[in-house]
Amino acid sequence: MRKIETAMIGAITSKSDWTNTNTSVEYSTSENLSEIRLHGHLIAWYDHTKQSLGISNCGWETVTTKSRLNAILSTFYRGVGIFQKNYQWFISDKRETNNVSSIRWFYNGMIVYNYGLSSMDSHPLVA
Repeated sequence: MRKIETAMIGAITSKSDWTNTNTSVEYSTSENLSEIRLHGHLIAWYDHTKQSLGISNCGWETVTTKSRLNAILSTFYRGVGIFQKNYQWFISDKRETNNVSSIRWFYNGMIVYNYGLSSMDSHPLVA
């Protein structure tokens, strides 16, 4: 993990505000939520109460975006990670959830929980 990502993780876990070059973390006390931005784009939001993580690439499928998201995922959800194949992003969940690992298409707004991943069918914000 890069130094900047280690510092980013430190800010999320300590519920503090932090900025360094292109990456920032802003903590909202009233919502108990950390927002993670890359170049000003909201790429992740961690709900400390629910221990859930919303993720987005904001349309920028870059190595840096994927690296920042994977740093967060590997810290809070060991076994979950984003990878790319044939220019398409996927998310892999290798946790011991019912002894089944899964690979899904990555989509913006996906939510990662301690017990699994949201899908377009199960996403709480999709009507």
